[in-house]
This record gives sequence, C-alpha cells and structure tokens, in this order.
Amino acid sequence: MDSAPVKKEKTLCDVGIVETLFHTFARAPHELQLEYGDRIGPVTMAYETYGTLNADRSNAILVCHALSGDAHAAGIHAGDENPGWWNDMIGPGKGFDTSKYFVICSNVIGGCRGSTGPSSIHPGTGRPYALEFPFITIADMVNAQRCLIDHLDIEKLLCVTGGSMGGMQALQWAASCPERVRAVIPIATTLKHSPQQIAFNEVVRQSIIADPTWREGNYYDDGQPEKGLALARMIGHITFMSDRSMEEKFSRRLKKSTPSFKFDADFEVEGYLRNRGESFVKRFDANSYLYITKAMDYFDLSGGKLIPQGRHVDTRFLIISFQSDWLYPSYQSQEIARELKGRQVDCTYCELKSTYGHDAFLLEVEEQTELIRHFLSTTSRGLHSWNGNGNAVRS
Repeated sequence: MDSAPVKKEKTLCDVGIVETLFHTFARAPHELQLEYGDRIGPVTMAYETYGTLNADRSNAILVCHALSGDAHAAGIHAGDENPGWWNDMIGPGKGFDTSKYFVICSNVIGGCRGSTGPSSIHPGTGRPYALEFPFITIADMVNAQRCLIDHLDIEKLLCVTGGSMGGMQALQWAASCPERVRAVIPIATTLKHSPQQIAFNEVVRQSIIADPTWREGNYYDDGQPEKGLALARMIGHITFMSDRSMEEKFSRRLKKSTPSFKFDADFEVEGYLRNRGESFVKRFDANSYLYITKAMDYFDLSGGKLIPQGRHVDTRFLIISFQSDWLYPSYQSQEIARELKGRQVDCTYCELKSTYGHDAFLLEVEEQTELIRHFLSTTSRGLHSWNGNGNAVRS
C-alpha cells in the first residue's frame, strides 16, 4: 500500500509583498473580437508578476489559473497574510524559480477578480453587464492574455502552464499561438470535457440559477444568490478530493460527541463543505461561475485540433496527471500525449502517485517541482534531449 504523501510546509513570503497590476486595452473602435462573433471593449486584465525579465526577454513563464483562481498566484499582498494560490510552486528555488524566470499570472476575462467579466460595468449602460456579457471561450481567454503579453513586450514565452482549466489555457496557447511559446506544461487537464464533466458543471450552474435571488443574473443591486453559489461550490469541492483523501481528512468523525438528530452539520465533512461554500460567496461572482464553467464545457481541442495536419510545431510538452484524480482522470492526459506523439511532437507524460484527487496539482509540490525544474532547465538551454517521447511514472 502506498504511503500518504507528506505535504511541504507553506512559506508565506518567498517572493515578498506583491501588487496586482491592471492593463486596459480594446477601447472603441478596436474592441476585442471574440470567437463566436461578439466584440467587447474596453477590456481590463488584472495580473501579477514575479521575478525579473531578462535582457533578451526570453525567460517569461505564463501561469494560468483554474476555475475559481485569480491573478494572485504567489507572495502576499500588503496587509494580508494569505499567500497566492500556487505559492509553494512559485518563488526562489521553487519549481518556477523566480531567481531564473519571470512569472506572470493574469485573471481570465469573464472572471471577477479584477479582469472584465459579468460584474464589470457595461460602458453602454453604466450598470454591470450581468447576462449582457457575451459568451466567452478558452480561446478568448488566451487571446486576451496574448494582448497582455504584447503589452509586456514579450515576443515568445518560455513556457505556459496551469492545472485544470489552467491546463486548458496552456493547450489553447499551443493551438492558437504555437510560434509564441517554447514549452507547455498542462497539468490535470483534458482536450475536451467528457459527458460526466459537463454534467457536473450543469448541476452547479443549475444550483445557482435555481436560487430565487439570482434574478436572471440581475442581482447586483440586491446581493448575489449566496445559497445557490455556496451549494455549487460544495459540489465542486467533492469532485476535487478523492475518496481516500476524504477518509483521511474527515472519516466519519462527528463535530460533537453525539449527533443532533437534526439537519445540522453533525459530521466534520458536512461542516467543511458548508464552510467552503460560505467563504466562497464572499470572493466570487455567481455569473462568472456560470460563464467560466460554460467556457470549459465548450473547450474542445480533440480530433487533431491541437496540432492540425501540416503544421510543424517546435513546442515541447510536459504533461502531468495524478492517479487519484477522478475529475480529470489520467486517461485524458494520456490522450493528449498520444495526440502529440502521433504528430512527432516533443512530449513527456508523467503520472504521479497521489491520494489527494484533483487537488493534487495544488498540493503535490515536491515531485512536480523536480519534474518542472528539470524540464524548464533543458528548455531554457534549448535542449530537446530529456526523454523526448518517453513516459515516466513517479512513485
């Protein structure tokens, strides 16, 4: 039996105090063209950077966040002790070593953490967009990121990476702008959502829509649908964890010595889920949750769309999955690897043992650090000799 992985202790200040920056572009009459025909502008992107861009601007890494993430990937904000969501992976000596690399993380369009989304003010009405916000796709998120990278005067990224929806964005970069990126590290992700993944997203969307306070998306004057959004987040958290990790974290432990025999949160796992739901509504917009989950469902780079026939690609890939991840199971990452190897693309696939489920991409730090540090080192040296078409299983 595998032993439970030992988590590395978090360090709060490795990149020190950081500040969220903002870039606004696509002002009329040059609005951003969206994949399905709509246009939007102006567009604001919230972003943070860590490390220093080198003289030839060749050491930039774009980190893409998952569904509920934001631009705050590392370090701490002034007056706040909470580190960024991937703080254990970004910093001096870490997997994304800020003593060597210039790391960028931006909040996606459609989000609610500083970038333009449904809660932003519609320039034509002076009120929040709500459901007048156009549908966006993963490709639109990447196109907006490309505008930010242009603003930073970076011609070619050393690497694009991310887990879950962040991995989708990384793959979309390879499909949309292969000439702009030298390496891609998609983690715990897929070329397209399965029916089960779409079904989970539909359930969480309906949890929000069924809340009477959603008001067809026009809730900004009265407060958002907290019960529906909290329930959506509770469902999501169940899919992020594995059966074993929930057993190890909670088992059937009661919060008190005896059950209440009421519909209270008697079990620790019930209290945990309620707490996660209640805290989530304080920082995330319900309409953004609807738009972003739909964008994930529309995402589809299968069937040769990742690397179309006739296109020569020099981009390298390191694909990482986790054995206990049942939300984005390893077979989906293996499909990415098969697609790339069938096109003779430089690709390495690694499946890591973990009991954490989908959350493993945030928690399994040491092995990801080892893989990513080596991969980035050989990429930055322009070497393509590290097991180019091999497989690895790390125990």
